[in-house]
Amino acid sequence: MQAINGLVDHLFRHRAGQMVATLTRIFGPEHLPLAEEVVQESLIAALTQWSFHGVPDNPAGWLFRVARNKALDQLRRQTTFQQKEPEIAAALSNVAIEENSGDDTLSMMLMCCHPTIPEESRIALTLKTVGGFSVEEIARAFLAKKETIAQRLVRAKKLIRDQSIAMEMPSRSELPQRLESLLKVIYLMFNEGHSAHEGDALVRADLCDEAIRLGSILAEHSATVSPAVHALLGLMLLQAARLPARVDACGDLAVLEEQDRSRWDRQFITRGMRHLEASASGDEITTYHVEAAIAACHAAAPSFEETDWRHIVSLYDELLEMNPSPVAALNRAVAIAMSQGPRAGIDAVESIAARDSLREYPLLYSTLGELWLRSGNRSRAAEEFSRALELPSSMPEKRFLLRKLESCR
Repeated sequence: MQAINGLVDHLFRHRAGQMVATLTRIFGPEHLPLAEEVVQESLIAALTQWSFHGVPDNPAGWLFRVARNKALDQLRRQTTFQQKEPEIAAALSNVAIEENSGDDTLSMMLMCCHPTIPEESRIALTLKTVGGFSVEEIARAFLAKKETIAQRLVRAKKLIRDQSIAMEMPSRSELPQRLESLLKVIYLMFNEGHSAHEGDALVRADLCDEAIRLGSILAEHSATVSPAVHALLGLMLLQAARLPARVDACGDLAVLEEQDRSRWDRQFITRGMRHLEASASGDEITTYHVEAAIAACHAAAPSFEETDWRHIVSLYDELLEMNPSPVAALNRAVAIAMSQGPRAGIDAVESIAARDSLREYPLLYSTLGELWLRSGNRSRAAEEFSRALELPSSMPEKRFLLRKLESCR
């Protein structure tokens, strides 16, 4: 029974989104809620029936047939469906979940990122329909109430139905804008997994894994592969490579300087470098290119001390010209401190033009605390670490800040 539960859970994570996408293509986007419902019911049926009758030779195909039949049973009760039934029956007769799953998943992703859908709803809709995440999991990942996420999903699906948003590849003229939105959603998803803002976990690997999976779909499809897609995928892989070393055996935060680099995922680094190289094929340089280049500098450094901090500062200068983000400016200040000394880093932090926007950002104060500590001013460092502790952060980060505060005494 445990083995069957594990298999169903695996299929849920890796096949549910594909089945929802294929059924939505066949029955129409207005029936997206039905597609989600019958896929969920097919997984529940598998838990019961496979326990008694054994696992079928093609588990994914079995799930798809059950979900398809459940959808047809419900739709046949609708008068309007009877007119479309011959057309849909023909579409269903030869379809297999493996045949068009990649194209269907891609079309679903692009539909979820339609410009008429609010940005905050796009990521929830993508996680729910493509990633197979439950409302509870999405709420937990983004520290939101279940009711809030549920409302976002309902409103997004209503928009799809009311505006007849099609689940299809956008036109050549529309695709760049839709793809840009989708890349942003994927990166938001990855960043939330990479640095959880609150809660017990420092990292949410499931979000990082899903973001990389979705980025890989874009990179493997001829219609969506682009230098920007390669750059984002390379960036995520290079950052994810360090995740195994970000938390020590006790579950505590290990900053870059303290990380055991032998625990970095070398396969991810190799893949990330390959995508970064592929991203150089076009004329356009995006923020993803520059951020991936920064991540590559860290990945290539044999040790923290041997990191090329001066080059990283120059890359942040380039990034800030493209996108004057105060968070990027703070990261640049850290690189300056590593290359020129802590006082130079403090001056760089204090010169950030939009510093006021970082007032609720705990990393501003923890960074200043570390730089004051390195410069020998323990009392000022303690003040900054204390301010960081007053703001929301994950439990591993809070324990790290408490240790830093203790070291100031």
